[in-house]
Amino acid sequence: MLKFVKEHMQTIDGVATYPMISLLIFFVFFTLLFWWVITASKAHIREMGELPLDNDNQQNL
Repeated sequence: MLKFVKEHMQTIDGVATYPMISLLIFFVFFTLLFWWVITASKAHIREMGELPLDNDNQQNL
């Protein structure tokens, strides 16, 4: 099965560009995520961290 897939992929023109595009997309995504984590305000992060423990916002089910 793997041999079939490998031979089929070799017949596609420009197939080597797809891994590079996906690497670029993931690199940009994680770079932006890292930038957001570094620049996020500490008060906002603390507030989001305390949300699960906040009893005032619970709904009666």
